[in-house]
Amino acid sequence: PPASAPLPPRVRSDLLEKHCGGVRGGWDNLLGVIPGGSSVPILTKKACDDVLMDFDALVAAGSGLGTAAVTVFDKSTDVVAAIGRLSKFYAHESCGQCTPCREGTTWMNKIMDRMVTGDAKIEEIDMLYEIATQIEGHTICALGDAAAWPIQGLIRAFRPEMEERIMKKQAGKL
Repeated sequence: PPASAPLPPRVRSDLLEKHCGGVRGGWDNLLGVIPGGSSVPILTKKACDDVLMDFDALVAAGSGLGTAAVTVFDKSTDVVAAIGRLSKFYAHESCGQCTPCREGTTWMNKIMDRMVTGDAKIEEIDMLYEIATQIEGHTICALGDAAAWPIQGLIRAFRPEMEERIMKKQAGKL
């Protein structure tokens, strides 16, 4: 019997607009999308304009398909706090067996807590990225990668927002 294989949907037009009812406030109100569950890097609106919701296209865009559990953030979202919450979750879920994950998720969580409040230093952004890179691929199970990738994605996609928050705090405007 014949079989059908649907084409992978585009994140914007097919997945979010047609199947999910669109972005609250319209497409221009989109901040970003985590396309594959909490363990994959966030994509900006610009990346979501044309990317296909398939493995190769999402990897090429700097994210991944993961579990395909899509999380959509509109512009009212504090993206630093959202990724900070994921960091807290992964630090809590680490079993502690391997050192990179046990120590690294805790360090990342502490730095992310400071990022959320603006109490971090600009140079901690690079340190945070380096810690995530040292965890990635160096643990027994996939939790280390799952903890590292959202933070790496945040830094790649929203570094200016992280820096602005720190500078506002230093200037007494936060």
